[in-house]
Amino acid sequence: MVFPSLQAAGQAEAMPRYRAIVEYEGDGFVGWQRQDNGLSVQEVIEEALVNFCGAQVVVAAAGRTDSGVHARGQVIHFDLDHDHPADDVMGAVNFHVRPARVALLAVELAAPEFHARFDALARHYSYRIINRRAPLAVDHGSAWHVVAPLDVGQMNLAAARLVGRHDFTSFRAAQCQARSPEKTLDRLTVTRDGDQVIVRAQARSFLHNQVRIMVGALKQVGEGKWTPDDVTAALEAKDRARGPQTVPPHGLYLTRVDYSPADGPLNG
Repeated sequence: MVFPSLQAAGQAEAMPRYRAIVEYEGDGFVGWQRQDNGLSVQEVIEEALVNFCGAQVVVAAAGRTDSGVHARGQVIHFDLDHDHPADDVMGAVNFHVRPARVALLAVELAAPEFHARFDALARHYSYRIINRRAPLAVDHGSAWHVVAPLDVGQMNLAAARLVGRHDFTSFRAAQCQARSPEKTLDRLTVTRDGDQVIVRAQARSFLHNQVRIMVGALKQVGEGKWTPDDVTAALEAKDRARGPQTVPPHGLYLTRVDYSPADGPLNG
């Protein structure tokens, strides 16, 4: 069945724009973005919108999370051909995405020029580590299991070495397509609550796999295999081969995206 495109000439200016906060479990998806090799979160939401309004809809997101990465606060925007109540849109999408573990948490009309990706001022990620000897049962697939005791104090000392503007060549995937390896990391902290160790990172944008590679460095420090000076040396080497491992995706969560207060209450 072929649906009419919502981008038809003459309709664009009149089309209402919506933005939404999305939660999803990354397991079973090839990532946020549509790909030929499997099911994506974008595809699930776009197909739900087709079932709701009967027309093709393109959904843009604040961040393109990788396969296995979760989200609690992904932000998206999309245009519809009619002005539907936001609650109706949310209810319809949440109905049609089933049984996928995807949910819209909030929906509202947005300014016509709002863009989920380009208007974002900061992106917040957290990485969950369960630090204990016993294997994971309840948290299997939603956290990384690390058996060796982690020294959170040393991890925070190492994290401070990465905050600021740097060339993060040693901390990005070899296939990263960013034009420049330079990024400004606004925050990188490590906290412990019982067996759970959480690494939190904040920046306007990140390189491909940057958070997961930084967590790899902090884990090395926490186990006593690296010192904070080793993290600095890896950073200054500007060589991926000198950098740490890329940790598994299932501990990573996109938790929040910040926008200007002028963009309204969906601002996290």
